[in-house]
Amino acid sequence: MAVERLFKDEATEEKGERARMASFVGAMAIADLVKTTLGPKGMDKILQSTGRGHSVTVTNDGATILKSLHIDNPAAKVLIDISKVQDDEVGDGTTSVVVLAGELLREAEKLVGSKIHPMTVISGYRMAAECARSALLDRVMDNKDDADKFRLDLMRIAMTTLSSKILSQDKEHFAKLAVDAVMRLKGSTNLESIQIIKKAGGSLKDSFLDEGFILDKKIGLGQPKRIENANILVANTAMDTDKVKIYGARVRVDSMSKVAQIEGAEKEKMREKVQKIIGHGINCFVNRQLIYNFPEELFADAGILAIEHADFDGIERLALVTGGEIASTFDNPESVKLGHCKLIEEIMIGEDRLIHFSGVEMGQACTIVLRGASFHVLDEAERSLHDALCVLSQTVNDSRVLLGGGWPEMVMAKAVDELARKTPGKKSHAIEAFSRALLAIPTTIADNAGLDSAELIAQLRAEHHKEESNAGIDVITGSVGDMAELGISEAFKVKQAVLLSATEAAEMILRVDEIITCAPRRREDRM
Repeated sequence: MAVERLFKDEATEEKGERARMASFVGAMAIADLVKTTLGPKGMDKILQSTGRGHSVTVTNDGATILKSLHIDNPAAKVLIDISKVQDDEVGDGTTSVVVLAGELLREAEKLVGSKIHPMTVISGYRMAAECARSALLDRVMDNKDDADKFRLDLMRIAMTTLSSKILSQDKEHFAKLAVDAVMRLKGSTNLESIQIIKKAGGSLKDSFLDEGFILDKKIGLGQPKRIENANILVANTAMDTDKVKIYGARVRVDSMSKVAQIEGAEKEKMREKVQKIIGHGINCFVNRQLIYNFPEELFADAGILAIEHADFDGIERLALVTGGEIASTFDNPESVKLGHCKLIEEIMIGEDRLIHFSGVEMGQACTIVLRGASFHVLDEAERSLHDALCVLSQTVNDSRVLLGGGWPEMVMAKAVDELARKTPGKKSHAIEAFSRALLAIPTTIADNAGLDSAELIAQLRAEHHKEESNAGIDVITGSVGDMAELGISEAFKVKQAVLLSATEAAEMILRVDEIITCAPRRREDRM
Protein backbone atom coordinates (compact mmCIF):
# COMPACT_ATOMS: atom_id res chain seq x y z
CA MET A 1 0.00 0.00 0.00
CA ALA A 2 3.01 2.30 -0.31
CA VAL A 3 1.61 3.83 -3.50
CA GLU A 4 -1.57 4.92 -1.78
CA ARG A 5 0.31 7.37 0.44
CA LEU A 6 1.67 9.34 -2.50
CA PHE A 7 -0.76 12.19 -1.85
CA LYS A 8 -1.59 13.93 1.39
CA ASP A 9 -4.66 12.89 3.30
CA GLU A 10 -7.34 14.89 1.63
CA ALA A 11 -6.08 14.88 -1.93
CA THR A 12 -8.04 12.72 -4.34
CA GLU A 13 -7.26 11.48 -7.78
CA GLU A 14 -9.37 10.00 -10.52
CA LYS A 15 -7.70 8.07 -13.26
CA GLY A 16 -8.44 7.10 -16.84
CA GLU A 17 -12.09 6.38 -17.50
CA ARG A 18 -13.47 8.05 -14.40
CA ALA A 19 -11.51 11.24 -14.96
CA ARG A 20 -12.63 11.41 -18.53
CA MET A 21 -16.23 10.78 -17.53
CA ALA A 22 -16.10 13.55 -14.96
CA SER A 23 -14.76 16.07 -17.45
CA PHE A 24 -17.19 15.03 -20.22
CA VAL A 25 -20.18 15.21 -17.90
CA GLY A 26 -19.17 18.61 -16.52
CA ALA A 27 -18.60 20.09 -19.95
CA MET A 28 -21.84 18.72 -21.34
CA ALA A 29 -23.82 20.00 -18.36
CA ILE A 30 -22.50 23.52 -18.99
CA ALA A 31 -23.34 23.26 -22.68
CA ASP A 32 -26.89 22.13 -21.85
CA LEU A 33 -27.26 25.02 -19.46
CA VAL A 34 -26.71 27.72 -22.08
CA LYS A 35 -28.11 25.72 -24.97
CA THR A 36 -31.62 27.05 -24.49
CA THR A 37 -30.47 30.65 -24.96
CA LEU A 38 -29.23 30.04 -28.51
CA GLY A 39 -30.97 31.51 -31.50
CA PRO A 40 -33.70 34.06 -32.15
CA LYS A 41 -36.19 32.14 -30.05
CA GLY A 42 -33.76 31.43 -27.21
CA MET A 43 -34.87 31.94 -23.64
CA ASP A 44 -33.31 34.13 -20.93
CA LYS A 45 -31.99 33.10 -17.53
CA ILE A 46 -32.46 34.85 -14.24
CA LEU A 47 -29.30 34.84 -12.17
CA GLN A 48 -29.79 35.66 -8.52
CA SER A 49 -26.83 36.17 -6.27
CA THR A 50 -27.04 34.99 -2.70
CA GLY A 51 -24.67 37.69 -1.54
CA ARG A 52 -25.59 41.03 -0.07
CA GLY A 53 -28.30 42.88 -1.91
CA HIS A 54 -29.51 39.75 -3.73
CA SER A 55 -28.78 41.31 -7.08
CA VAL A 56 -30.79 39.87 -9.93
CA THR A 57 -29.61 39.71 -13.53
CA VAL A 58 -31.84 38.70 -16.38
CA THR A 59 -29.74 37.80 -19.37
CA ASN A 60 -29.42 35.88 -22.56
CA ASP A 61 -25.71 36.46 -23.08
CA GLY A 62 -23.79 33.19 -22.76
CA ALA A 63 -20.69 34.79 -21.33
CA THR A 64 -22.62 36.72 -18.68
CA ILE A 65 -24.45 33.59 -17.53
CA LEU A 66 -21.28 31.55 -17.31
CA LYS A 67 -19.26 34.30 -15.63
CA SER A 68 -21.76 34.36 -12.81
CA LEU A 69 -21.56 30.66 -12.05
CA HIS A 70 -19.27 29.25 -9.41
CA ILE A 71 -18.22 25.89 -10.64
CA ASP A 72 -16.06 23.15 -9.31
CA ASN A 73 -15.69 20.99 -12.36
CA PRO A 74 -12.36 21.68 -14.11
CA ALA A 75 -13.64 20.85 -17.59
CA ALA A 76 -16.61 23.13 -17.14
CA LYS A 77 -14.17 25.91 -16.26
CA VAL A 78 -12.41 25.43 -19.59
CA LEU A 79 -15.71 26.05 -21.38
CA ILE A 80 -16.42 29.11 -19.27
CA ASP A 81 -13.02 30.46 -20.25
CA ILE A 82 -13.60 30.02 -23.95
CA SER A 83 -16.90 31.86 -23.71
CA LYS A 84 -15.12 34.71 -21.90
CA VAL A 85 -12.43 34.86 -24.54
CA GLN A 86 -15.05 34.82 -27.28
CA ASP A 87 -16.76 37.72 -25.51
CA ASP A 88 -13.54 39.74 -25.30
CA GLU A 89 -12.32 38.87 -28.76
CA VAL A 90 -15.39 39.24 -30.98
CA GLY A 91 -18.22 40.03 -28.58
CA ASP A 92 -20.83 37.66 -29.92
CA GLY A 93 -21.16 33.90 -30.36
CA THR A 94 -20.54 33.19 -26.69
CA THR A 95 -23.37 30.68 -26.51
CA SER A 96 -22.54 29.01 -29.82
CA VAL A 97 -18.96 28.35 -28.85
CA VAL A 98 -19.98 26.54 -25.65
CA VAL A 99 -22.69 24.54 -27.36
CA LEU A 100 -20.33 23.45 -30.13
CA ALA A 101 -17.57 22.44 -27.70
CA GLY A 102 -20.11 20.52 -25.62
CA GLU A 103 -21.33 18.65 -28.68
CA LEU A 104 -17.80 17.83 -29.79
CA LEU A 105 -17.18 16.27 -26.39
CA ARG A 106 -20.49 14.40 -26.47
CA GLU A 107 -19.45 12.83 -29.80
CA ALA A 108 -15.93 12.21 -28.53
CA GLU A 109 -17.28 10.35 -25.53
CA LYS A 110 -19.04 7.86 -27.80
CA LEU A 111 -15.88 7.39 -29.85
CA VAL A 112 -13.69 6.86 -26.81
CA GLY A 113 -16.31 4.45 -25.51
CA SER A 114 -15.92 2.38 -28.66
CA LYS A 115 -12.17 2.05 -28.08
CA ILE A 116 -10.83 4.80 -30.30
CA HIS A 117 -7.86 6.51 -28.70
CA PRO A 118 -8.41 10.17 -27.70
CA MET A 119 -5.35 11.18 -29.74
CA THR A 120 -6.92 9.72 -32.86
CA VAL A 121 -10.09 11.67 -32.12
CA ILE A 122 -8.09 14.84 -31.65
CA SER A 123 -6.20 14.55 -34.92
CA GLY A 124 -9.48 13.80 -36.70
CA TYR A 125 -11.05 16.88 -35.14
CA ARG A 126 -8.09 18.97 -36.22
CA MET A 127 -8.41 17.90 -39.84
CA ALA A 128 -12.14 18.49 -39.70
CA ALA A 129 -11.78 21.99 -38.26
CA GLU A 130 -9.32 22.97 -40.98
CA CYS A 131 -11.63 21.59 -43.63
CA ALA A 132 -14.64 23.39 -42.15
CA ARG A 133 -12.75 26.66 -42.05
CA SER A 134 -11.72 26.45 -45.68
CA ALA A 135 -15.29 25.54 -46.64
CA LEU A 136 -16.44 28.78 -45.04
CA LEU A 137 -13.68 30.76 -46.71
CA ASP A 138 -14.88 29.53 -50.09
CA ARG A 139 -18.33 30.92 -49.47
CA VAL A 140 -17.69 34.31 -47.81
CA MET A 141 -18.99 37.52 -49.33
CA ASP A 142 -17.03 40.72 -49.13
CA ASN A 143 -18.66 44.01 -50.05
CA LYS A 144 -16.01 46.28 -48.65
CA ASP A 145 -15.69 48.37 -51.80
CA ASP A 146 -19.38 49.02 -52.29
CA ALA A 147 -20.35 51.36 -49.46
CA ASP A 148 -24.12 50.91 -49.72
CA LYS A 149 -23.95 47.14 -49.88
CA PHE A 150 -21.49 47.08 -47.02
CA ARG A 151 -23.78 49.19 -44.89
CA LEU A 152 -26.61 46.81 -45.68
CA ASP A 153 -24.39 43.91 -44.60
CA LEU A 154 -23.65 45.69 -41.34
CA MET A 155 -27.34 46.34 -40.76
CA ARG A 156 -28.12 42.68 -41.40
CA ILE A 157 -25.37 41.49 -39.08
CA ALA A 158 -26.56 43.84 -36.36
CA MET A 159 -30.13 42.66 -36.77
CA THR A 160 -29.08 39.01 -36.66
CA THR A 161 -27.03 39.60 -33.52
CA LEU A 162 -29.86 41.47 -31.85
CA SER A 163 -32.59 39.06 -32.86
CA SER A 164 -31.62 36.60 -30.13
CA LYS A 165 -31.57 39.32 -27.49
CA ILE A 166 -34.05 41.46 -25.61
CA LEU A 167 -33.85 44.12 -28.30
CA SER A 168 -35.34 41.81 -30.92
CA GLN A 169 -38.63 43.72 -30.97
CA ASP A 170 -37.00 46.95 -32.05
CA LYS A 171 -34.04 45.41 -33.77
CA GLU A 172 -34.15 47.68 -36.80
CA HIS A 173 -34.03 50.75 -34.60
CA PHE A 174 -31.11 49.43 -32.57
CA ALA A 175 -29.28 47.99 -35.54
CA LYS A 176 -29.36 51.45 -37.05
CA LEU A 177 -28.05 53.00 -33.83
CA ALA A 178 -25.24 50.47 -33.65
CA VAL A 179 -24.27 50.81 -37.31
CA ASP A 180 -24.25 54.61 -37.10
CA ALA A 181 -22.12 54.53 -33.98
CA VAL A 182 -19.63 52.08 -35.47
CA MET A 183 -19.44 53.91 -38.80
CA ARG A 184 -18.31 56.99 -36.89
CA LEU A 185 -15.36 55.05 -35.52
CA LYS A 186 -13.94 54.87 -39.06
CA GLY A 187 -12.39 51.48 -38.58
CA SER A 188 -10.97 51.66 -35.08
CA THR A 189 -12.17 48.94 -32.72
CA ASN A 190 -11.86 51.20 -29.70
CA LEU A 191 -15.36 51.11 -28.30
CA GLU A 192 -14.31 53.50 -25.52
CA SER A 193 -15.46 56.45 -27.57
CA ILE A 194 -19.01 55.08 -27.80
CA GLN A 195 -20.54 55.88 -24.48
CA ILE A 196 -23.70 54.17 -23.32
CA ILE A 197 -25.85 55.99 -20.77
CA LYS A 198 -28.75 54.16 -19.18
CA LYS A 199 -31.73 56.17 -18.00
CA ALA A 200 -34.76 54.34 -16.70
CA GLY A 201 -38.09 55.60 -18.00
CA GLY A 202 -39.66 55.69 -21.43
CA SER A 203 -39.52 52.56 -23.53
CA LEU A 204 -36.69 50.94 -25.46
CA LYS A 205 -37.89 52.65 -28.63
CA ASP A 206 -37.04 56.03 -27.11
CA SER A 207 -33.32 55.22 -27.13
CA PHE A 208 -31.29 57.48 -29.38
CA LEU A 209 -27.79 58.22 -30.60
CA ASP A 210 -26.27 61.60 -29.93
CA GLU A 211 -23.09 62.92 -31.43
CA GLY A 212 -20.58 64.20 -28.91
CA PHE A 213 -20.34 63.31 -25.28
CA ILE A 214 -22.88 63.42 -22.48
CA LEU A 215 -21.72 63.71 -18.90
CA ASP A 216 -24.14 62.52 -16.27
CA LYS A 217 -23.81 65.59 -14.06
CA LYS A 218 -25.67 68.81 -13.32
CA ILE A 219 -24.18 72.26 -13.90
CA GLY A 220 -23.34 74.08 -10.66
CA LEU A 221 -25.35 77.00 -9.36
CA GLY A 222 -24.89 80.47 -10.74
CA GLN A 223 -22.73 79.28 -13.61
CA PRO A 224 -23.14 79.72 -17.34
CA LYS A 225 -25.55 77.12 -18.70
CA ARG A 226 -24.17 77.27 -22.18
CA ILE A 227 -20.63 77.78 -23.45
CA GLU A 228 -19.49 78.00 -27.05
CA ASN A 229 -15.96 77.13 -28.21
CA ALA A 230 -15.10 75.65 -24.87
CA ASN A 231 -11.55 75.08 -23.66
CA ILE A 232 -11.83 72.34 -21.11
CA LEU A 233 -9.38 71.51 -18.36
CA VAL A 234 -9.96 68.01 -17.05
CA ALA A 235 -8.49 67.63 -13.59
CA ASN A 236 -8.25 65.29 -10.69
CA THR A 237 -7.40 67.47 -7.74
CA ALA A 238 -8.73 68.41 -4.32
CA MET A 239 -10.72 71.65 -4.35
CA ASP A 240 -12.03 71.45 -0.83
CA THR A 241 -9.57 73.32 1.37
CA ASP A 242 -11.48 76.43 2.32
CA LYS A 243 -12.14 75.00 5.76
CA VAL A 244 -9.42 74.17 8.25
CA LYS A 245 -8.52 70.56 7.78
CA ILE A 246 -5.47 69.45 9.65
CA TYR A 247 -5.63 65.73 9.96
CA GLY A 248 -3.88 63.98 12.80
CA ALA A 249 -2.21 67.14 14.06
CA ARG A 250 -3.22 69.09 17.14
CA VAL A 251 -3.17 72.82 16.90
CA ARG A 252 -3.36 74.90 20.05
CA VAL A 253 -4.59 78.44 19.64
CA ASP A 254 -5.24 80.97 22.35
CA SER A 255 -8.09 82.78 20.66
CA MET A 256 -10.69 82.34 17.96
CA SER A 257 -9.01 85.01 15.87
CA LYS A 258 -6.06 82.66 15.38
CA VAL A 259 -8.41 80.04 13.94
CA ALA A 260 -9.74 82.71 11.61
CA GLN A 261 -6.17 83.46 10.52
CA ILE A 262 -5.58 79.82 9.71
CA GLU A 263 -8.84 79.72 7.77
CA GLY A 264 -7.80 82.89 5.99
CA ALA A 265 -4.49 81.29 4.99
CA GLU A 266 -6.32 78.24 3.68
CA LYS A 267 -8.63 80.46 1.66
CA GLU A 268 -5.67 82.31 0.20
CA LYS A 269 -4.10 79.00 -0.85
CA MET A 270 -7.31 78.04 -2.52
CA ARG A 271 -7.62 81.41 -4.24
CA GLU A 272 -4.08 81.05 -5.63
CA LYS A 273 -4.87 77.61 -6.92
CA VAL A 274 -8.02 78.84 -8.61
CA GLN A 275 -6.08 81.74 -10.13
CA LYS A 276 -3.55 79.27 -11.53
CA ILE A 277 -6.33 77.19 -13.01
CA ILE A 278 -8.02 80.23 -14.53
CA GLY A 279 -4.64 81.24 -15.90
CA HIS A 280 -4.83 78.36 -18.36
CA GLY A 281 -7.32 80.40 -20.34
CA ILE A 282 -10.16 77.96 -19.93
CA ASN A 283 -13.89 78.40 -19.72
CA CYS A 284 -14.81 74.95 -18.44
CA PHE A 285 -13.22 73.10 -15.54
CA VAL A 286 -14.15 69.48 -14.88
CA ASN A 287 -12.92 67.96 -11.67
CA ARG A 288 -13.12 64.41 -10.49
CA GLN A 289 -13.30 65.45 -6.84
CA LEU A 290 -15.56 67.78 -4.93
CA ILE A 291 -15.41 71.53 -5.46
CA TYR A 292 -16.35 73.48 -2.37
CA ASN A 293 -18.51 76.62 -2.33
CA PHE A 294 -15.62 79.04 -2.20
CA PRO A 295 -13.72 77.91 -5.31
CA GLU A 296 -17.09 77.43 -7.02
CA GLU A 297 -17.85 81.09 -6.36
CA LEU A 298 -14.49 82.10 -7.77
CA PHE A 299 -15.10 80.06 -10.92
CA ALA A 300 -18.60 81.50 -11.29
CA ASP A 301 -17.21 85.03 -10.97
CA ALA A 302 -14.69 84.30 -13.71
CA GLY A 303 -17.53 82.96 -15.89
CA ILE A 304 -16.06 79.47 -15.89
CA LEU A 305 -18.28 76.42 -15.85
CA ALA A 306 -17.09 74.16 -13.02
CA ILE A 307 -18.28 70.58 -12.92
CA GLU A 308 -17.47 68.59 -9.81
CA HIS A 309 -17.39 64.93 -8.98
CA ALA A 310 -17.43 63.67 -12.54
CA ASP A 311 -17.25 59.93 -12.02
CA PHE A 312 -14.12 58.12 -13.03
CA ASP A 313 -15.44 56.48 -16.16
CA GLY A 314 -16.90 59.79 -17.27
CA ILE A 315 -13.76 61.82 -16.75
CA GLU A 316 -11.40 59.41 -18.49
CA ARG A 317 -13.73 59.28 -21.47
CA LEU A 318 -14.19 63.03 -21.47
CA ALA A 319 -10.43 63.57 -21.61
CA LEU A 320 -10.11 61.02 -24.42
CA VAL A 321 -12.96 62.47 -26.42
CA THR A 322 -12.12 66.16 -26.12
CA GLY A 323 -8.47 65.48 -26.79
CA GLY A 324 -7.28 66.73 -23.40
CA GLU A 325 -5.32 65.09 -20.64
CA ILE A 326 -6.14 64.72 -16.97
CA ALA A 327 -4.10 67.24 -14.99
CA SER A 328 -3.40 67.32 -11.29
CA THR A 329 -0.89 70.17 -10.97
CA PHE A 330 -1.33 73.59 -12.44
CA ASP A 331 2.04 75.30 -12.05
CA ASN A 332 3.05 75.32 -15.70
CA PRO A 333 0.07 75.87 -18.00
CA GLU A 334 2.07 75.23 -21.18
CA SER A 335 2.53 71.55 -20.39
CA VAL A 336 -1.17 70.85 -19.78
CA LYS A 337 -3.16 69.64 -22.75
CA LEU A 338 -6.60 71.24 -22.81
CA GLY A 339 -9.64 69.61 -24.33
CA HIS A 340 -11.83 71.46 -26.81
CA CYS A 341 -15.38 71.31 -28.01
CA LYS A 342 -17.70 73.64 -29.89
CA LEU A 343 -20.61 73.77 -27.49
CA ILE A 344 -21.43 72.77 -23.94
CA GLU A 345 -25.06 72.91 -22.86
CA GLU A 346 -27.48 71.37 -20.44
CA ILE A 347 -30.03 68.92 -21.79
CA MET A 348 -32.89 67.04 -20.21
CA ILE A 349 -33.36 63.31 -20.58
CA GLY A 350 -36.44 62.12 -18.78
CA GLU A 351 -36.23 63.69 -15.34
CA ASP A 352 -32.50 64.22 -15.28
CA ARG A 353 -30.34 67.07 -16.42
CA LEU A 354 -27.14 66.15 -18.18
CA ILE A 355 -24.32 68.12 -19.70
CA HIS A 356 -23.85 67.71 -23.41
CA PHE A 357 -20.52 68.35 -25.12
CA SER A 358 -20.99 68.61 -28.86
CA GLY A 359 -18.52 69.14 -31.68
CA VAL A 360 -15.70 67.40 -29.85
CA GLU A 361 -12.12 66.98 -31.10
CA MET A 362 -12.48 63.26 -31.61
CA GLY A 363 -15.07 63.15 -34.38
CA GLN A 364 -15.84 59.52 -33.77
CA ALA A 365 -17.20 60.02 -30.29
CA CYS A 366 -20.87 59.55 -29.70
CA THR A 367 -23.23 58.64 -26.92
CA ILE A 368 -26.06 56.15 -27.05
CA VAL A 369 -28.77 56.93 -24.54
CA LEU A 370 -30.77 53.85 -23.63
CA ARG A 371 -34.24 54.22 -22.17
CA GLY A 372 -36.23 51.36 -20.76
CA ALA A 373 -38.78 50.24 -18.25
CA SER A 374 -36.47 49.00 -15.51
CA PHE A 375 -32.85 48.63 -14.64
CA HIS A 376 -32.85 44.95 -15.51
CA VAL A 377 -34.13 45.73 -18.97
CA LEU A 378 -31.52 48.47 -19.37
CA ASP A 379 -28.64 46.26 -18.25
CA GLU A 380 -29.64 43.54 -20.65
CA ALA A 381 -30.16 46.08 -23.43
CA GLU A 382 -26.68 47.40 -22.80
CA ARG A 383 -25.17 43.91 -22.99
CA SER A 384 -27.02 43.20 -26.23
CA LEU A 385 -25.97 46.48 -27.75
CA HIS A 386 -22.41 45.90 -26.66
CA ASP A 387 -22.42 42.54 -28.48
CA ALA A 388 -23.70 44.22 -31.61
CA LEU A 389 -21.13 47.03 -31.39
CA CYS A 390 -18.26 44.56 -30.93
CA VAL A 391 -19.31 42.44 -33.87
CA LEU A 392 -19.80 45.46 -36.10
CA SER A 393 -16.48 47.07 -35.23
CA GLN A 394 -14.76 43.75 -36.00
CA THR A 395 -16.65 43.48 -39.27
CA VAL A 396 -15.61 46.96 -40.36
CA ASN A 397 -12.03 45.73 -40.13
CA ASP A 398 -12.58 42.28 -41.55
CA SER A 399 -15.49 42.78 -43.90
CA ARG A 400 -16.10 39.16 -44.81
CA VAL A 401 -19.69 38.15 -44.24
CA LEU A 402 -21.55 34.84 -44.16
CA LEU A 403 -25.23 34.01 -44.20
CA GLY A 404 -26.71 33.07 -40.83
CA GLY A 405 -29.46 30.87 -39.47
CA GLY A 406 -27.55 27.61 -39.33
CA TRP A 407 -26.35 27.98 -42.92
CA PRO A 408 -22.61 28.14 -42.11
CA GLU A 409 -22.86 24.99 -39.99
CA MET A 410 -24.58 23.13 -42.82
CA VAL A 411 -21.90 24.21 -45.27
CA MET A 412 -19.16 23.12 -42.90
CA ALA A 413 -20.86 19.83 -42.08
CA LYS A 414 -21.21 18.99 -45.75
CA ALA A 415 -17.53 19.62 -46.44
CA VAL A 416 -16.47 17.69 -43.36
CA ASP A 417 -18.62 14.72 -44.34
CA GLU A 418 -16.93 14.58 -47.73
CA LEU A 419 -13.55 14.64 -46.02
CA ALA A 420 -14.61 11.75 -43.78
CA ARG A 421 -15.38 9.59 -46.81
CA LYS A 422 -11.94 10.17 -48.26
CA THR A 423 -10.01 9.58 -45.04
CA PRO A 424 -8.84 6.03 -44.35
CA GLY A 425 -8.54 4.57 -40.87
CA LYS A 426 -10.15 5.33 -37.55
CA LYS A 427 -9.77 9.07 -38.02
CA SER A 428 -12.72 9.04 -40.37
CA HIS A 429 -15.01 8.23 -37.42
CA ALA A 430 -13.78 11.30 -35.59
CA ILE A 431 -14.25 13.49 -38.67
CA GLU A 432 -17.77 12.19 -39.12
CA ALA A 433 -18.47 12.92 -35.45
CA PHE A 434 -17.27 16.50 -35.97
CA SER A 435 -19.82 17.02 -38.69
CA ARG A 436 -22.55 15.65 -36.42
CA ALA A 437 -21.49 18.10 -33.72
CA LEU A 438 -21.69 21.00 -36.20
CA LEU A 439 -25.27 20.07 -36.95
CA ALA A 440 -26.09 20.52 -33.28
CA ILE A 441 -26.20 24.30 -33.71
CA PRO A 442 -28.98 24.40 -36.33
CA THR A 443 -30.70 21.60 -34.38
CA THR A 444 -30.65 23.66 -31.21
CA ILE A 445 -31.89 26.77 -33.01
CA ALA A 446 -34.82 24.74 -34.31
CA ASP A 447 -35.49 23.09 -30.93
CA ASN A 448 -35.51 26.41 -29.13
CA ALA A 449 -38.11 27.69 -31.56
CA GLY A 450 -40.23 24.65 -30.78
CA LEU A 451 -39.86 23.19 -34.25
CA ASP A 452 -39.33 19.61 -35.32
CA SER A 453 -35.57 19.72 -35.55
CA ALA A 454 -35.00 16.24 -37.01
CA GLU A 455 -37.36 16.96 -39.89
CA LEU A 456 -35.88 20.41 -40.55
CA ILE A 457 -32.27 19.28 -40.47
CA ALA A 458 -33.06 16.48 -42.89
CA GLN A 459 -34.65 19.01 -45.26
CA LEU A 460 -31.67 21.34 -44.87
CA ARG A 461 -29.28 18.53 -45.69
CA ALA A 462 -31.18 17.74 -48.85
CA GLU A 463 -31.19 21.44 -49.82
CA HIS A 464 -27.46 21.72 -49.25
CA HIS A 465 -26.72 18.81 -51.53
CA LYS A 466 -27.64 21.06 -54.40
CA GLU A 467 -24.82 23.34 -55.47
CA GLU A 468 -24.49 26.76 -53.83
CA SER A 469 -27.62 26.56 -51.73
CA ASN A 470 -28.57 29.41 -49.39
CA ALA A 471 -30.87 27.34 -47.20
CA GLY A 472 -31.07 27.90 -43.48
CA ILE A 473 -33.68 27.73 -40.75
CA ASP A 474 -36.33 30.40 -40.88
CA VAL A 475 -37.63 30.33 -37.32
CA ILE A 476 -40.39 32.83 -38.03
CA THR A 477 -42.27 30.59 -40.47
CA GLY A 478 -40.79 27.42 -39.00
CA SER A 479 -39.44 26.06 -42.25
CA VAL A 480 -36.35 26.03 -44.43
CA GLY A 481 -35.83 29.45 -45.95
CA ASP A 482 -33.43 31.31 -48.22
CA MET A 483 -31.06 33.20 -45.91
CA ALA A 484 -29.94 35.63 -48.59
CA GLU A 485 -33.53 36.75 -49.22
CA LEU A 486 -34.36 36.95 -45.52
CA GLY A 487 -31.25 39.06 -44.98
CA ILE A 488 -29.82 36.99 -42.15
CA SER A 489 -26.06 37.51 -42.07
CA GLU A 490 -23.25 36.87 -39.65
CA ALA A 491 -19.68 38.05 -39.47
CA PHE A 492 -17.10 35.59 -40.72
CA LYS A 493 -14.78 36.51 -37.87
CA VAL A 494 -17.31 35.42 -35.26
CA LYS A 495 -17.96 32.08 -36.93
CA GLN A 496 -14.28 31.40 -37.35
CA ALA A 497 -13.60 32.20 -33.70
CA VAL A 498 -16.44 29.90 -32.62
CA LEU A 499 -15.13 27.03 -34.73
CA LEU A 500 -11.51 27.27 -33.68
CA SER A 501 -12.08 28.00 -29.99
CA ALA A 502 -14.59 25.18 -29.60
CA THR A 503 -12.26 22.69 -31.28
CA GLU A 504 -9.32 23.71 -29.13
CA ALA A 505 -11.33 23.56 -25.93
CA ALA A 506 -12.72 20.14 -26.77
CA GLU A 507 -9.24 18.95 -27.61
CA MET A 508 -7.90 20.21 -24.31
CA ILE A 509 -10.55 18.39 -22.30
CA LEU A 510 -10.05 15.24 -24.35
CA ARG A 511 -6.39 15.12 -23.44
CA VAL A 512 -7.23 14.71 -19.77
CA ASP A 513 -6.76 11.28 -18.29
CA GLU A 514 -6.31 12.10 -14.65
CA ILE A 515 -7.81 14.63 -12.28
CA ILE A 516 -5.92 15.34 -9.08
CA THR A 517 -7.68 17.43 -6.49
CA CYS A 518 -5.32 18.78 -3.88
CA ALA A 519 -6.27 19.32 -0.29
CA PRO A 520 -6.36 22.95 0.71
CA ARG A 521 -3.43 24.08 2.81
CA ARG A 522 -4.40 24.09 6.46
CA ARG A 523 -3.99 27.25 8.47
CA GLU A 524 -1.85 26.72 11.53
CA ASP A 525 -3.61 27.51 14.76
CA ARG A 526 -2.02 30.70 15.88
CA MET A 527 -3.50 30.65 19.39
